[in-house]
Amino acid sequence: MVNVVLDRVALPLFEDDGMERSMVKTFETSSAWDQFFSKDSLLDAYKLMLKMRRFEERAGALYTQRSIGGYCHLYIGQEAVVTGIQMAQKPQDTVITAYRDHAHMLACGIDPNPIMAELTGRSAGCSKGKGGSMHMFSREKNFYGGHGIVGGQVSIGTGMAMGHKYKKDQGVCVTYMGDGAANQGQVYESFNMAAIWGLPVLYVIEDNGYSMGTAIGRHAAGDFSQRGEPYGIEGCVVDGQDVLVVREAAEWALNVVRTENRPILMHVKTYRYRGHSMSDPGLYRSKDEVEDFKTNKDPILNLQKVLIDRKLATLDLLTAMDDKIKAEMKVVADFALEAPLPDVAELYTDVYAA
Repeated sequence: MVNVVLDRVALPLFEDDGMERSMVKTFETSSAWDQFFSKDSLLDAYKLMLKMRRFEERAGALYTQRSIGGYCHLYIGQEAVVTGIQMAQKPQDTVITAYRDHAHMLACGIDPNPIMAELTGRSAGCSKGKGGSMHMFSREKNFYGGHGIVGGQVSIGTGMAMGHKYKKDQGVCVTYMGDGAANQGQVYESFNMAAIWGLPVLYVIEDNGYSMGTAIGRHAAGDFSQRGEPYGIEGCVVDGQDVLVVREAAEWALNVVRTENRPILMHVKTYRYRGHSMSDPGLYRSKDEVEDFKTNKDPILNLQKVLIDRKLATLDLLTAMDDKIKAEMKVVADFALEAPLPDVAELYTDVYAA
């Protein structure tokens, strides 16, 4: 048996030196352009966000055609969050998230073919067609789900961070959750353990404004970015519709986690254009509210403007890129529909007992 000894970490935020410290940083605009961004990196970010959106649109169409069963939660509108954070990660970092997970897998570099095949329940899927939309994994790409239990992935991610600490691999577990999950009890048990043991975990609250159909003001008291304060966990609030801002915030947060051996909490304000899931018509929101985000705060259009204004790309180039990705996603959908269904024997594989 291996005994793991974890020392209590004295967080500098609590040193009694007479100085007041703010435990919340705010990232609204990007101030480190030359440090973090090149033409190629910006085009890569734009391409990745387009791939996420076109994939999700195609998944939505397949769901409407009844080619996808069960639940299906789309990420449309939130693409800048996972893209910006992934740009700041290192290869040894791990990722875990909730059930709105398709874009997170794409950001981890997983081929879209097995992701879509998993959505359609095919044997070529990344979980052999048995996980569906909410339960996808790829150990090869350090992606550990895809979890359907609200908030359940947070305690798992905290344990994965303990694994990084034990192995001394300088890895960080990026642990995503939604604003609804941020009210769950196990989240705060995890905060407590991560703070006491100095675990390398970045907690990311993807606040899209609604916990299923309940607006923030009706289900969450206080500020999410301050939720870690009782445990000495520093937080930041981030404009999640701007991939440049998210990238800069993630660079800061991951550097603190990696070098100071303590957790950080990112409260990323974003927005989803579709309902909570494909079965949700979203009647709790006005059309004007959704249209305002699509027109004025869209993450892809925001980056498109930057690329064109800085003469890093032309509209024709970006349009051609989009057309190519749309064609690729059609091929992905065709692959998923043509792949064989799992054999009945698969019911008895990958389980603890039969």
